[in-house]
Amino acid sequence: MIDELRVAIPEEIRAAKRINSEGERIIEKAQEEAETIVARAQEQAAFLIEERGLTQAAEDEGRRILDRSQAEADGIRRGADEYAASVLTRLEAEVDRTLHSIRKGIALIDSRAPLEEDEGPVQPNDGYADDEDFEPAPSRSTRG
Repeated sequence: MIDELRVAIPEEIRAAKRINSEGERIIEKAQEEAETIVARAQEQAAFLIEERGLTQAAEDEGRRILDRSQAEADGIRRGADEYAASVLTRLEAEVDRTLHSIRKGIALIDSRAPLEEDEGPVQPNDGYADDEDFEPAPSRSTRG
């Protein structure tokens, strides 16, 4: 029996060593895989943190661009309003001068003495004559 044990024990020891080395190999492989998983997780976390930072920076820059664009648009709008007000003010002054001239002309016509009967009725202007086409009527004198 001792001889059998001597023969069987080395085989059992070799099998145990094989099992032990296979266990160690599996443990090493598991550790390597664990390290790889941890490294990937760290890379992914770093990527996500960086991406979040980039996203935040992009959002901040987007807000700055929108604010700057709004300020520029407001400035352009103010400038356009000021220009329009200036043009309208000049136009109002021109219309006032024109209206004043029209009133003076009406007053002048109203102040003239009535025409003599033999000269016939005065043909009224249609009021639509352009400045270029307008020719004042010859002045009519009440004296012969």
